[in-house]
Amino acid sequence: MAKGSLVGNIAQDLSLDVKRLQAGKARIHTGDNTEYIQLNKEKGLLFVKEKIDREALCGQTTPCALHFQIALESPIEIFSVTVEITDINDNAPIFQKEERRFEISETAVIGSKFMLEKAIDPDIGKNSLQSYTLKPNDNFILKLHSQTDGGKKIEMVLQKPLDREKQEFVSLLLTAVDGGEPRRSGTMQIHITVLDANDNAPVFTQNVYKASVQENSVKGTIITKVSASDADKGSNGEVSYVIENGIGDISNIFRISDDGSLTLNGPIDYEKAKKYEIDIEAVDKGGLSDSSKVLVDIVDINDNSPVINIISSSNSVREDSASNTVVAVMSVNDPDSDDNGKVRCAIEKNTPFTIISTSSRLYSLVTDTDLDKEAASEYNITITCSDEGVPSLSSSVTLTLQISDVNDNAPVFERSSYEAYIVENNTPGLSIFKVKATDADWNQNARVSYILEDSSVNGVPVSSYVSVSADSGVIHAVRSFDYEQIKDFQFRIKAQDGGSPPLSNNVTVKILIQDQNDNPPQVLYPVQTGGSVVAEMVPRSADVGYLVTKVVAVDVDSGQNAWLSYKLQKSTDRALFEVGLQNGEIRTIRQVTDKDAVKQRLTVIVEDNGQPSRSATVIVNVAVADSFPEVLSEFTDFTHDKEYNDNLTFYLVLALAVVSFLFITCLVVIISVKIYRWRQSRILYHSNLPVIPYYPPRYSDTMGTGTLPHVYNYEVCRTTDSRKSDCKFGMAGSQNVLIIDPSSTGTMQRIQSEKSILDEPDSPLEVRVLQL
Repeated sequence: MAKGSLVGNIAQDLSLDVKRLQAGKARIHTGDNTEYIQLNKEKGLLFVKEKIDREALCGQTTPCALHFQIALESPIEIFSVTVEITDINDNAPIFQKEERRFEISETAVIGSKFMLEKAIDPDIGKNSLQSYTLKPNDNFILKLHSQTDGGKKIEMVLQKPLDREKQEFVSLLLTAVDGGEPRRSGTMQIHITVLDANDNAPVFTQNVYKASVQENSVKGTIITKVSASDADKGSNGEVSYVIENGIGDISNIFRISDDGSLTLNGPIDYEKAKKYEIDIEAVDKGGLSDSSKVLVDIVDINDNSPVINIISSSNSVREDSASNTVVAVMSVNDPDSDDNGKVRCAIEKNTPFTIISTSSRLYSLVTDTDLDKEAASEYNITITCSDEGVPSLSSSVTLTLQISDVNDNAPVFERSSYEAYIVENNTPGLSIFKVKATDADWNQNARVSYILEDSSVNGVPVSSYVSVSADSGVIHAVRSFDYEQIKDFQFRIKAQDGGSPPLSNNVTVKILIQDQNDNPPQVLYPVQTGGSVVAEMVPRSADVGYLVTKVVAVDVDSGQNAWLSYKLQKSTDRALFEVGLQNGEIRTIRQVTDKDAVKQRLTVIVEDNGQPSRSATVIVNVAVADSFPEVLSEFTDFTHDKEYNDNLTFYLVLALAVVSFLFITCLVVIISVKIYRWRQSRILYHSNLPVIPYYPPRYSDTMGTGTLPHVYNYEVCRTTDSRKSDCKFGMAGSQNVLIIDPSSTGTMQRIQSEKSILDEPDSPLEVRVLQL
């Protein structure tokens, strides 16, 4: 049949849908054999791919068939197909030689037999060789004898004596005819030379000889020995042996010597031919001959390793595949016989696969246990097939199988929780910390994204404090933090992979704010006010170490940034007072004398221990006096002096510019003040209002610095003459505080000048002063 000829509808025969052939990538698997048939997947038809010669393919074997498999994928299916090759009469019978020569004695008796060469017709059945004819048939006729191999032995039998004197040379035409339509024939020319006096033909001792030889025998190996005898004497009794040409290359494989020894002349292979039938002819010098047959059985040895052909295989398999999932299908052939051809296949242990036999020659590689991409992403599976020969031969093939990932692992953080530190007053957008999670899966399933979970810190969404980079996990500050407002906060970050469905995990992150020295000390006492002056009283009888007052300050920072130290920066008399470095206590460092000025002004600087250090300054006014009136007279213009000193430059410039204007203004002011004081004294004289002293606020003990919780009572006994008034000071071992309001200076002077107030000399005026 020509190429492209239709062989059959395989889709219909297998009851398969054409779509299944296309989706399953149907293909023909023939192993190592030539592919004569091709498959049309679109129509489900089989066509002739290569022209088939039955004789070349099968020789004399009948029936002749092609065996192959059709393989489908997704899922894997294998169908065995057999296509029988039918014979046509495309070969005519032929003789190996175009002519044959005989020398026959004229004394040959009637009935003498002369073996003729058989014709060869590769066709089979009725197309094979059917008959012979011999022309002319005056002296000879043909006789055919059936043989065990189904062939026919041809003999030319003398039916009429030869007469050399009448005809020395006889030419005959042997014709072989087959039974095909139309019939085909082949011819061989027979030339006969008529000899004299040889009337005995050789005779074999056996009609059939049997022998065996191993297929790995070397050239020259003696297989068997045949023998024929001739009753004639002399040259007519000398017998020679020849191998008749038969089917195949027998004459190239075997050789017979003059003594009848049949030896091996070429390589033999059990897988090509399991036995040989050799026609041996014994011929004497007179041309008489006899024939015999030698049956040689080829003994198989284990000289072929199993041949492994992968019919279908998968490059990858999902890690969640069920057990017994088919990974590959293969065919295994061993052309040896018996145990030499029995094959067993196995794979190495400790792999999640096994190999099972689905038929005599087909094996399937299937999953045996659960797969895990994270444990092993790839397997190199070596399949070894061994026969049962001695010694055993084996073949191996290695399949590389990728394990496809499934999202079965959630991201895992490096730590169960995180702590990060950030210094306050940071720049918004500053990178604080980085969290990292890993996912044991692969590719997209292992791609981790970081998500800030919704929560609140002090009622404010955590997203207004920090943000997290979805790709890198870097945490950024959204705002600038203030340690004095918030010292720490925590939130949760979710790590989510890119699988479908995605898997996630959470972790807690705690952010700790670190303090900076961004707040100066705050002085709590003495209170610095713009309208009044705080004065601490020190009696002139005070001893060394007398506690004048205590500067109390706090720092809202923490740690060493809140460690405060006190230093005396400026003082009216530096030899009289000192400040405690740690506690801020102002004490005398020598005995107070009468020469010391009543008005003492101390400037104390309070510094913290931060880097860089921050400080605050406080002014402490101290009155050195034994009597209250003395203090009043000295501190009357204290505030005015302070204001004057602070604006000295301004007043000087202003005075130089408007000297004349100031002179006139001063006169007017003096007159006005005199009139005002006179009117006020009259109003106060007629009033029953008491004099209310000023009480400074009580400050609580903070930061463990200590307070002066004692209450000091001062009795001011006023008489009509202020110069004779007495002041009683409480002698508790701490300082006395006097608060003098500048606005009350004139009032106190007026009180001294008003006699009505001093009409009751025994009426005390008690002043209570509280000190921290």
